[in-house]
Parts: sequence; C-alpha cells; structure tokens
Amino acid sequence: MVNETGSEETYLINRTVLGNGLTIISEEMDHVRSAALGVWVLTGARHEGPGESGITHFIEHMLFKGTVRRTAREIAEAVDGVGGQINAFTAKEYCCFYARVMDEHLDLVTEILGDMVNHPLFADEEVLREVRVVGEEISMYLDAPDEYVHELFSEGLWGQHPLGNNILGDRQVIQNLSRQKVVDYYQRHFTAGNILVTAAGRLSHQRLVENIATHFGQLNGAAVARPRGQRPGRVRVMAVERGIEQVHLCLGSWAIPQDHPDLYNMHVLMTVLGGGSSSRLFQEIRENRGLAYSVYAFPALYGDDGCYTIYAGLAPGNLAEVCRIISDELIRLAESPLDEATLGRAREQLKGNLMLGLEGTSSRMSRLARCEIYFGRHLTLEETVDGVDAVTAGDVQRLAGRLFLGQPQAVAAVGPLTEEEAFQAVAPIVERGEAQ
Repeated sequence: MVNETGSEETYLINRTVLGNGLTIISEEMDHVRSAALGVWVLTGARHEGPGESGITHFIEHMLFKGTVRRTAREIAEAVDGVGGQINAFTAKEYCCFYARVMDEHLDLVTEILGDMVNHPLFADEEVLREVRVVGEEISMYLDAPDEYVHELFSEGLWGQHPLGNNILGDRQVIQNLSRQKVVDYYQRHFTAGNILVTAAGRLSHQRLVENIATHFGQLNGAAVARPRGQRPGRVRVMAVERGIEQVHLCLGSWAIPQDHPDLYNMHVLMTVLGGGSSSRLFQEIRENRGLAYSVYAFPALYGDDGCYTIYAGLAPGNLAEVCRIISDELIRLAESPLDEATLGRAREQLKGNLMLGLEGTSSRMSRLARCEIYFGRHLTLEETVDGVDAVTAGDVQRLAGRLFLGQPQAVAAVGPLTEEEAFQAVAPIVERGEAQ
C-alpha cells in the first residue's frame, strides 16, 4: 500500500496478486465521481513470431466482436447505456482493454471486460470479416505518410529485432489468418500470469479484488517467457517515393530501456531537443528559418532497450538544410553543456506535463500499469519530481554524447524524392555514423 498526499487530496494505492498469478493494482481517489479500469495483457507486437505479424492487434479487435454470452452490439449497448467509454490498443510490449465510467458502474464494466477477455467467441464469420477490416486499416495507415514514415524508420533502425515488428502486421499474414491460429495464440498469451488489472478513481480496492477474482479467477497459466533480441550491427536509410507535397522525415538511433539510471536525463534531453515550441529544433527550424511546420523529438523506451526519434515535415527543397540543422543541434548538445535557464525550463516543463497529465482517472490508471510493467513497483510523484530536479547539465551532455556521437543514425523519408536524392540530402547525418 502506498499513500500519495497532494495539497488537498490523498491517493491510496493498493496491490494484490490473486492465487492464479493475476496482479491487481488500484488507486482510490475519493474526490472524483468516475473510475477507469484497464486489463493489460503483456503481449505485443514484439512477441509475435514468424507467420504471426499483427496477430495481437487482430485479437484486440476480435475481443469486441462477441463473447459466448454477449454479441458485439450488446457489449457496445451495455457500456453506452451507462454513459461509459470502452476501447483498446496494442503496443510493442502489451495490449490494453480499458473502460471509464461513473463510479457506480465500475462493477458492470469489470464484468464486461472479464467476459471479453475470458470468453471471446472468435466466430469464423467474424474472423473473416475482421481480416478485411484490418486490411483496410493497414491501407489507411500506408496512405498517411506522416504516420507511415515512423514505421519505416523503425524498420531501418531495428531491422530483424523484435522491436521492429509492425503493430498492424503484414497484410499477407493477416489475410491468411485462420480461426485456429488466432485461438492458439490467444491461449498461449492471455494467461493469468500475463495479465495485469489496474484501476483508478472512486472505488474500493477490496471490492475490486472480489470482482476481479469472480470474473478472472478461472484464468490460469504463468507469465510467458520473453526472449530478448540483439541490436542489428548496422542501420539503414529508408526512402519511399510518393507523389505528395511534403517530405516526411524521421531520424534517430538507439537509446536506453525504461529502468535505466539515465531515465530522467533522457527525458530532459528530448525535451530540450524537440519537446515543445521552445525546443531547439522547433525554434531553429520553424521559428527562425520557416523550414517546416511540424518538427519534434521524442523517446520510445521499452523493457530492455529504447530509441529516440526526430520528425519533420517539410518541402523537398528544404530537406538537406534541415538535416544539417539537426546534425548541428545534436553535436551542440553533445559538446556543450546546457545553460541553467534552459535546463530549468526543461525540468519545469516535464514536471508540469506530468502533473497536468495525471489529473484524470484514465491517465492515473495507465501510470499504475506502466510502473508495474517496467519497474515492478509504484513510482510516487514525489520520486519522479525529485528525479527530474536532480538532472544536471553534465548528465544531459554525457548522455547526448553517448546517443548522438557514438552510434549510427537511422533515417527514413517518404515523399516526392528518389532514394538516391534522399540519401544525398541526409548525408550530414549518415556520415557521422555507419548507416548504409
């Protein structure tokens, strides 16, 4: 049990592990009138093997297509009928099924999510229908160059590493999915030891545990062993020619895992580089030179590794200049310490974003899960704030040197340019590493 005390409210956090291995964590927030519940299954795109590309995301869809007790329509009507929200998403290392309702309806959505996760129907006709739906989703994604370029970048950076797996999956694999293959994957990965339930809001932890035990207690199976991949020896420049107005550019390289001692240093570094309208890249590329409308940088950190990505959308004629500016900013961060004013702004920006982002029950529910998944314990807000405040200019410079000077940069571009034109434009970035 953990107590977090704010200026006026106290947040009570409890953790229980059922006999079957399923973990339950809740945060009691008596000053609100809603509750958010999430069922986190610790399987994602990186855990898919040959012939399984996209199957986790596909199962995420299928759990909304009916159970042995409810039709898809009945699931939707039950949640809509109490003014609630229900949804799901798939990531690299987990998928999540979640709901948000008025507190008096928490028992209802707990039962509904338990029904969906424990008793999916996987009807043959629904599998065939969803194959077409996911195919259309893949097409939509490919038609959005500002999103597709991120997947292209991931492919160029991670190569055959499991973190390079596409969440939506391979179209051919999806088209060949059978009900039996879906059921087999579901039975291997949707086990009690592989599931975490988190909730935040106006609730009773004891009542939540009782309900979870009722609706999830019949699950069995231990946590699934997760092999780790090796970083590829080289990274690549990836370019796809498209008849569009802008070039969408992503570049970056490997970083650190979530539980690394440099975690807070990493977030400060990314904030200074491209974390908002006052960041160096935004100010230099957009405000000072007018070379792009959208430009930002962010980290993507996982259980055993991570990366950072820089994105810009720009006119083809500006690509080489923008790459030079990015290269100069990376070198500058690695060779010169931050001044105190810049460091202070970055710290306060991070703390403000954290506090503002945790004012809702859904965000606090998600934080409970991610702390458990990546740290095995709850990180209090005070601990996080202290970690950010402890970051020094020397810490940031040291990490920047390691990330920006000591390893190759992967680059991806989508737009009206050939692969050769793209390679020539990104030469200032590539020449500092060993991309091919």
